[in-house]
Amino acid sequence: MVPDGATVAITGAGGGVIEPEAVFAALEQRFLSETLPRDLTLVHALGVGDRQQRGTNAFAHPTMVRRVVGGHWTWSPEMTRLAADEEIEAYVLPGGVISLLLREIGARRPGLITTTGLGTFVDPRQSGGRANASAKDALVERVEFDGQEYLRYRPFRVDVGIVRGTAIDPNGNVTLRGEAAQLDALAVAQAAKASGGIVLAQVQRRLDTPLNPRDVQLPRFLLDAVAVVPEQRQTYLGAHDPALCGDAPAPPYEPAPAASPVRRLIARRAAEEVRTGDVMNLGFGISSEVVDVLAEQDRLGEVTTCIEQGHTGGTPLSGDMFGVCSGAEITVPSTTQFDFFASGLLDATYLGMAEVDASGSVNVSRIGGGIIGPGGFIDISQSARRVVFCGQFTAKGTRMTVADGALRIDREGEVGKFVQAVDEVTFSGPQALARGQEVLYVTERAVFRLVPDGVELIEIAPGISVDRDVLPHMGFIPIVRDPRVMDPALFTTSTR
Repeated sequence: MVPDGATVAITGAGGGVIEPEAVFAALEQRFLSETLPRDLTLVHALGVGDRQQRGTNAFAHPTMVRRVVGGHWTWSPEMTRLAADEEIEAYVLPGGVISLLLREIGARRPGLITTTGLGTFVDPRQSGGRANASAKDALVERVEFDGQEYLRYRPFRVDVGIVRGTAIDPNGNVTLRGEAAQLDALAVAQAAKASGGIVLAQVQRRLDTPLNPRDVQLPRFLLDAVAVVPEQRQTYLGAHDPALCGDAPAPPYEPAPAASPVRRLIARRAAEEVRTGDVMNLGFGISSEVVDVLAEQDRLGEVTTCIEQGHTGGTPLSGDMFGVCSGAEITVPSTTQFDFFASGLLDATYLGMAEVDASGSVNVSRIGGGIIGPGGFIDISQSARRVVFCGQFTAKGTRMTVADGALRIDREGEVGKFVQAVDEVTFSGPQALARGQEVLYVTERAVFRLVPDGVELIEIAPGISVDRDVLPHMGFIPIVRDPRVMDPALFTTSTR
């Protein structure tokens, strides 16, 4: 049912969240035995896989795919290799943009018109989302309405949508009631049907009685074929967890042990920016530890946490299960969540940073020349009123000691993260200033703030010298007025 040259849109997220794994495996097996289908275009909003073999790795064969449009790539090392070797046309767009564009295609509207991506690498005045030399087509253009600048992400035909649910009822309706998220399954199905294409679904079981109409997420008129896969698992964790689908409360939250004292120090300082009543988003990596700090301080009840996969409240899982939430208060499709973010819902977001430059711009989407992709980073960082970036000051070999209310640098890292110009703009400092956002950059030894004149050093760690430990390791000279000393109480452990 999947022909050569088809554009295939899929749903799913890392950790096996609503991943139609059996359908992917069947497509891969068919290709390996028949070398069919060929020359596919694969579209996915979020990263799908386990960083090894699962997820979009099933499509990562030369000649099986011709083009990939993805929001996040690191879950599929084989696909990133194909892109690096110019064996496919590689495009990277914001994860929320891809989901919302599929919804617009499903309504037969003229693409997605939004400010999301202005001033970043997806802006056509930069790379337009082209991630390698083989990617030549323009998927996005700049437009203007009433004197306001926007980006128009162009619609395309979707020949096949591949989605997943929990169960199918006798009428042919599918529910996602037992899944760990809804993501953009409905948008994927709508886009395919509006294009005259087909929708293939995977479910875990059949029901003997019709669903409650409020539990139908994929109506029968959107579906063309449904595979019943009894061994379907809720996530890569395996066993069904009722707390992940809202059928049970979350167990009492237990903060994860700190991966390192330096990471926890950064998270503690970032947590100082949290205000009572905040609606806040947490990103991947060090920034995700902010929730652990809030739990340690018994402050989680003071805020509302939201993640792009559609969850509000509850306990977000971390690591490769980031995007799954135990005991969520609210779960909506990721398309709806991105709409909420765009509406100004977020008071603050806490995100990672790979590079920061003299303009305050941040790169997380291309590191060392390799494709990473932003996921929902661009959609979120442009929408929050306050943005707190979290990361170490240098990388690769840095060794530090946190002890006795101070920080000591034992060995400096080989790679400076504060550079003259980032390799790729995932967050635009100038655009943030124009939007009136408050932006901080929190590291273990210094805290910086985005101001109209550039990046200002506003705090320095106790035990750290600006002239010895900060300025020599930056690719630009920040504004230095009168930086204060970070609170020594943050530096409370002697573990390396």
